[in-house]
Amino acid sequence: MAPHDFRRIFVTDAIRSGLPPHIAAKICGHAALDTTMGYAAIYSEDVISHHRAFIARRRTERPSEEYRELTATEWDEFLSHFELRKVALGTCGRDYATPCQHENACVRCPLLLVDPAQMPRLQEIHANLIARLQEAEDQGWLGEVAAIETTMAAAAQKLEEMRDRAAQPSTVHLGMPDFRRDAGRGSAELKD
Repeated sequence: MAPHDFRRIFVTDAIRSGLPPHIAAKICGHAALDTTMGYAAIYSEDVISHHRAFIARRRTERPSEEYRELTATEWDEFLSHFELRKVALGTCGRDYATPCQHENACVRCPLLLVDPAQMPRLQEIHANLIARLQEAEDQGWLGEVAAIETTMAAAAQKLEEMRDRAAQPSTVHLGMPDFRRDAGRGSAELKD
């Protein structure tokens, strides 16, 4: 998310919470109220009521079994899926109730979300793959060479992504707006 997105979130939340739009415009430093309302992701009541009517109509058309309460077994199965997503290098991003298509060869899998704390472990795996590649080439194991090269490329890509992510600033300081000047009184006037 960019800092601009946080402004949109702030303005939307502020206006939905009852802050008058013209005050939100002043806080954001907008000269025109239209700019502020463009920031606010607020839909007209007509759009919301049409959406709710669509959902209600859809629910009447679907079998009622789809809207029943979950059993304890179903809920436990759902929660256990997320426990099984935790792997040595991070978290598996596969969808609920889908099997692992890569037979747990996580380094190759594009759905692996590598934990930044596991970077040394991934570097160790990459170094080990280099040694295994040399052995496979020396022995003439061409199938093994191809598999190791594929895994090495995936590991190198994940390491590069981790370095890129580490180089990006993790937080953006937006500062604190000063409303006193814009509100027409300074701190000296407040003391009186």
